[in-house]
Amino acid sequence: MPSVVPISSPDLQSAEVSWFAALCADDYRQLGVPDGSLRSSWSHCSEIVKTAERQGFRNILCPSSYQVGQDTLSFVAGCAPITDRINLLAAIRCGEMQPIMLARTVATLDHMLEGRLTLNIISSDFPGEKADSNYRYQRSREVVEILKQAWTRDTIDYDGEVYQFAGVNTDPARPYQTNGPLLYFGGYSPAALELCGQHCDVYLMWPETEDQLAERMRAVNAVAERYQRTLDYGLRVHMIVRETEAEAREYADYLVAALDDDQGDAIRNRALDATSLGVARQSAARDAADTHGFTEPHLWTGVGRARSGCGAALVGSADQILDKLSRYRKMGMRAFILSGYPHLEEADYVGKLVMPELDTCSLPEAYGRVPASTPATPLGIGERR
Repeated sequence: MPSVVPISSPDLQSAEVSWFAALCADDYRQLGVPDGSLRSSWSHCSEIVKTAERQGFRNILCPSSYQVGQDTLSFVAGCAPITDRINLLAAIRCGEMQPIMLARTVATLDHMLEGRLTLNIISSDFPGEKADSNYRYQRSREVVEILKQAWTRDTIDYDGEVYQFAGVNTDPARPYQTNGPLLYFGGYSPAALELCGQHCDVYLMWPETEDQLAERMRAVNAVAERYQRTLDYGLRVHMIVRETEAEAREYADYLVAALDDDQGDAIRNRALDATSLGVARQSAARDAADTHGFTEPHLWTGVGRARSGCGAALVGSADQILDKLSRYRKMGMRAFILSGYPHLEEADYVGKLVMPELDTCSLPEAYGRVPASTPATPLGIGERR
């Protein structure tokens, strides 16, 4: 078992287990085969959110892409009146909106959701833009610093490389949560780790081997220590769970049975982050996999043949998946963002076979941002009730 790193919530014996809203035209019965009933629409994606809440997931990632799918913040606003327990993890592309206006928008959403808003900080290019990585992360850093001023001070006074503001009143931008929503972040470059270590709360990783994930966690922690901070850590990963391992592996084979490699390349390359370091690492994991696509027991890279970003799935029986999550939990992970194809059906599989055996929490409640609605139980992930 890889060694653990210091975490922000050492006494928290539960974890935030989340699902994924396929806003960015990323839902299939078989990868690469378009299905009109699964297209990105308010009807379909809002049903995913309601299903995730019904199955006990504590948060749901609402991703962002300009080229495909729906507007994230508008979608999250629409989810406020149709949910009452699940948190919404809204992906925001820093610089897409003027930061003070973004602060007001976030505050409004946070009040609509009564503190159920969390934010995924993204630093990718915009359509038609090809910016230097250091510039993109500097822009994100300034946006985050301005948001934090808007959420905690009476005025915004900021003199940065990208943004300059003086004496801007923050009354419209005060959120529901104390100190604002939690910030989730993923990135691999030195500039990304610097931003996360200084300002963010939860560092998200894409699936790699346990040793690689542990190395990544130690690297982020080293940056956070320089700022006298500790973070929490999370994993974004797909799921294929069935009653038996044989059934799960059979479904994994079915999922890619109709996938044409050229079509898979086209799907991956349409994303604005297709050339990022994180995506390159997912490609390297596929190259290192065995002939069946596995890089280690129960970690299957076949999903990444037709997906930019998170490109691997946990595949196995409920007990095998629970054991794998327990190993991640012992490494120090406190957040899991899960998904599966198609998202409605797989949310039901995970909800039936895995969720009843997990002790879950809302990280904003654990951090004291909002009053706790349900007490955390003393069991850990993978332990039986």
